[in-house]
Amino acid sequence: MRRLPAALAALLLALLTACSTVPTGSAPQAITDAEARPTGDVGIEPLGPRADATTEEIVRGFVDAAASTVNGHPVAVEHLTPEAGATWSDEAGITLVGPDYATVATGTGTVVMTGDQVGTVDPRGVFTAASDTVFTHEFTLAEVDGEWRITNPPDGLVMLVPDFERLYDDLAVYFVDPTQTRVVPDPRYLISGEAQPTTLVQRLVEGPSPALAAGVGNALGGVTLTRAVTVSGSTVVVDLAGLDDLSPQQLGQLSAQLVFTLDQVEGTNSVEVRSNGEPVTIDGVPTAQRADDWASFSPDSVPADAAGHYLDAGRLMTVDGQPAPGPAGSGVYGLTSAAVSADPRTSALTTMAGVSVAGGTASLLLGPYGGDLAPVVPASRLSVPTVAATRPEFWVVRDESTVVRVPATGSPQPVNAPTLAGQGRTTALQLSPDGVRAAVVVSRGDAAVLLVGTVVRSDEGPVALRDLREVAPALTSVVDVGWRTAGSLMVLADGGEDAVVPYVVGVDGWGLSTVPTSGLPSPPTALAAAPGQQALVSAGGTVWELTGGTWVTLVRGQAPVPGTEPFYPA
Repeated sequence: MRRLPAALAALLLALLTACSTVPTGSAPQAITDAEARPTGDVGIEPLGPRADATTEEIVRGFVDAAASTVNGHPVAVEHLTPEAGATWSDEAGITLVGPDYATVATGTGTVVMTGDQVGTVDPRGVFTAASDTVFTHEFTLAEVDGEWRITNPPDGLVMLVPDFERLYDDLAVYFVDPTQTRVVPDPRYLISGEAQPTTLVQRLVEGPSPALAAGVGNALGGVTLTRAVTVSGSTVVVDLAGLDDLSPQQLGQLSAQLVFTLDQVEGTNSVEVRSNGEPVTIDGVPTAQRADDWASFSPDSVPADAAGHYLDAGRLMTVDGQPAPGPAGSGVYGLTSAAVSADPRTSALTTMAGVSVAGGTASLLLGPYGGDLAPVVPASRLSVPTVAATRPEFWVVRDESTVVRVPATGSPQPVNAPTLAGQGRTTALQLSPDGVRAAVVVSRGDAAVLLVGTVVRSDEGPVALRDLREVAPALTSVVDVGWRTAGSLMVLADGGEDAVVPYVVGVDGWGLSTVPTSGLPSPPTALAAAPGQQALVSAGGTVWELTGGTWVTLVRGQAPVPGTEPFYPA
């Protein structure tokens, strides 16, 4: 991730909205006492249209001009007729297209542009992966004083992916999970530059992205940013109004959201929250708050004792090659998959769920870690169970269609997932560390795709899984998925030549890249990932750990241990 410089200046919010993020037409809030923006823009400004340029050159020049950071994109407007230039706006977001696009003149004054569409970025900086992978637009051009100009530009900007990667930073704003114990990342893309701290706080005040909104809370929802965010030494200073009615608990949540969001500002290590110019005081927390002061809210915290586990011939094993305690470790249940929950206060492993198959019937077994397990969910087929760090409940997919959650104490309950059945056969589901999202693998005929949805909880009905979105359309043969961090996934999928390989990708689908397979004896079949932990895979009936870009045996210097279905407790 690219970082912004430490020297920051206060900005007029209207300029921030236009120049520091994806252009937006939303009404700005008034920020007083702001200094003028320093001169200088990010990147290299594109050139205007060349005299006697062909229709294709004008279209390509218009696309290149999207890489400008100047408010209103005046160079792009130079490629338009006066009438089109008077109505076109760069405030409708960005359509991202691969660099190898084509422009073909199909007639006098007509050019068709086609290219691989990667996705879109809305005015608040929210990326959505493209489901239709082809972008097509037929440009019509007219002569203006003997020069070709575009009459029908598409709404907003059409930008090439390399330009977007050069100009924009992959950041996040953080909201609060329903247990009010963790912050949850919401990816945003902001133009590199000195305006980012203020824009990040703006995005917090505006609220979460549409896909995440129903699953999180926002302690900044009713406050106002009174002036541009500034930096004093290594401390980011945020002045807000509307804090008087917040309880100490809400102030703590607000502080955690700000600290984890602004921790991305390079050269800073603390945040001072002010209310109408006066420092906000919270018992036990210094005025200059650090991430360590809110460590319990960390999106990527894991239990200290959460060593990896796997299965060997039905036995539950730990990554040191030893059987887990109790009957599960001795193979009594003949487990085919399992998950373990840890106490977030003590890190002690407390509850486990496992799948056992006998006589053609699968059963989800539940009980204390190291103790006796009892059947709670029968089915013809059950997915690998999953658990989040924030709640002692396990989720499983029954018969590839129905999502069931099983509290550690209580009866199994169906999860309302109204759109899941129409997606295909659900073969895998993994909850995010904060329990707010679920990654789902759905099989559609010969293809298997990756979806991410939001877990929605309310007092008025059952828990729901909503807003399922395909986040990695380029992966059409997904085998397994795990949560590398609260904001990124590790995926096993077909990498070509009939070989399954690991990938990493952002929770919104941005940044798909392959993981090396060096050291593996054969393609991996299952994986385990967790924040701050080395990834595990099973390959060739043995378990391997990713260290320094190479897959190695669990016990250094020894032969690989036999095993399948690795996982980390949560």
